[in-house]
Amino acid sequence: MSGELSFFELGVANTEQGRKFYSALFGWEFESGPGGSGYSINTPNVPGGIHGGDEGAGPYVFFRVPDLDAAVEQVLALGGTVDAVELGEDPDSVAKFGRFKLCHDDQGSSFGLHEPPSGN
Repeated sequence: MSGELSFFELGVANTEQGRKFYSALFGWEFESGPGGSGYSINTPNVPGGIHGGDEGAGPYVFFRVPDLDAAVEQVLALGGTVDAVELGEDPDSVAKFGRFKLCHDDQGSSFGLHEPPSGN
């Protein structure tokens, strides 16, 4: 369903420290993420990820869309913006995790778009 919460991402300074903290707090299980630069998080409901080098960041939330390119066009048409940051578009990452874009609405509030991998 388009618009449902699809994925979350935690930004931390140090991924190992973050993994230990959230594992102890919630019992979450972690596995190496794309390119070994972070972890994917197995939670009881919404899948997530954690990446380093982002000290003090708030959680990023991503909403499901069936067609990322069309959703990006709609964000822009509505006066929003789309960040140019690369979020793992290599074929292996896309096949496993899908495609992501960080965006801002027409007032500057951030959110993400997520097109899940084929078949999900």
